[in-house]
Amino acid sequence: MAVRLALFLACAALGMFAGAPAAHAHPHVWVVARGEVVYAPDGAVKEIRFAWTFDEAFSVFAAQGLDKDNDGKLSREELAELAQVNVTSLKEFEYFTFGKAGEAKVEFAEPVDYWLEADENKLLTLHFVLPVKPGAKGAVSFDIFDPTYFVAFEIAEGAAVTLTGAPKGCTLEVKKPETASISTSRLSESFFNSLSAANQYGSQFANRITVRCP
Repeated sequence: MAVRLALFLACAALGMFAGAPAAHAHPHVWVVARGEVVYAPDGAVKEIRFAWTFDEAFSVFAAQGLDKDNDGKLSREELAELAQVNVTSLKEFEYFTFGKAGEAKVEFAEPVDYWLEADENKLLTLHFVLPVKPGAKGAVSFDIFDPTYFVAFEIAEGAAVTLTGAPKGCTLEVKKPETASISTSRLSESFFNSLSAANQYGSQFANRITVRCP
């Protein structure tokens, strides 16, 4: 199977797929996302600070062999190489983040300040800052999804998305996908393998963050 998900490419690059059983259903990975939309003094969006927590199966699989000191814990240093490859590989997929300012596409610079951490349940969370190129003002929206639906994103419950430094009067709306009427059970694995990063199949599963400023 042609593995397309950037994070799986990262694991493959580190030799983590040796002997792994083949997966046959989509999606293959689940991510619970949190985000902070940060504004610059001029009222434009400066960056998005993301925290993506991966499901247990992926976390366990990805972390194999990374506990170098065998203390039963995964330090930020032990996860550093995986974090770097993950973030580098995500570029092909536009970081699974597709933004608009009005009708114009929002452009992103390469991520900074990224790291992986493991919680007490050994779930991996990828933290990274996604800089927004100048010009994203007024009404902006960010759709979070994998175009190939290899990974499923879900915005965490509660105040999982926040605004920092936003102009007075800005409002925030988070809309999750309405997936009840969408079924992938009749779609073959070959169909999903034919999808590329340029495909928009996964957009129907998008989580949308919308900020409206006066």
